[in-house]
Amino acid sequence: MKSAVNSKLQLTVSMLIFSSIGIFVKYIPIPSSVIACARGLIGMIFLLLVVLVTRNKLSFKNIRNNLIVLLFSGAAIGFNWIFLFEAYNYTTVATATLTYYLAPFFVMLVSPFFLKEKLTLKQFLCLVGALLGMVFVSGMIQNGMPEADELRGILSGLGAAILYATVIVLNKKLKEISAYEKTVMQLGTAAIVVIPYIFITEDITKLEFAPLTVVMLLVTGIIHTGIAYAFYFNSMKDLKAQTVAIFSYIDPAVAIILSAVILKEKMDIYGIIGAVLILGSAMISEIQIKRKVK
Repeated sequence: MKSAVNSKLQLTVSMLIFSSIGIFVKYIPIPSSVIACARGLIGMIFLLLVVLVTRNKLSFKNIRNNLIVLLFSGAAIGFNWIFLFEAYNYTTVATATLTYYLAPFFVMLVSPFFLKEKLTLKQFLCLVGALLGMVFVSGMIQNGMPEADELRGILSGLGAAILYATVIVLNKKLKEISAYEKTVMQLGTAAIVVIPYIFITEDITKLEFAPLTVVMLLVTGIIHTGIAYAFYFNSMKDLKAQTVAIFSYIDPAVAIILSAVILKEKMDIYGIIGAVLILGSAMISEIQIKRKVK
């Protein structure tokens, strides 16, 4: 009982940390690709240190057996971060976060084809509810088509959601590999894959790393990635998958509150309705209803 309570506390802390990353990214004045690369490298190094301190061992055999999937999922994570950080830049943290949380529904759509899982009526209705919520959040009902920057932010959020859904599907293909082995490899791959993209798309000679920027990058890499993932994976040992899924909605709920309180990003009644539809549909789709046998 005590271990379960401790695990729920760790899971809650990890979700609270994840929820604040949008606030930090908003104040880091460098390209999203560079932030993603730094986050991957710093997070990977921190988790390797955790493994060493806790005297856990990484199985290179397990890594080798899953190498192809790890490389593709790691690359997807890297570009997922780029799209998500771009969404933060062009729209509100609340809208970017809610758009990002359409990822589970993209997984639902492809599951019958890639995972041989049936799409139930409940899941389909939740999918419709979430998509309707996205229409409310986008502002299309009250304002018509969003302005160029807002639309770019929403599309970036959708791109991030699709990439994250890809990661979820690929992770289901992994076999006999620990959470730390998987994450260390994926974070490292994410950083490495993004490096060529940075050289192609950015003039690195013009990048400026002020002391505050360096501190913010370290916070994003160590706290939002290393510590948050360490808490997250450590909590999963004593908790059911459904419990983890339900607790994960602390992240978007707190992110929306933080965006309103700290960034003064207000949501109108349509945005609130959209948020309720998206998060409510996502939570309902996760809840398993057990029938009593008479």
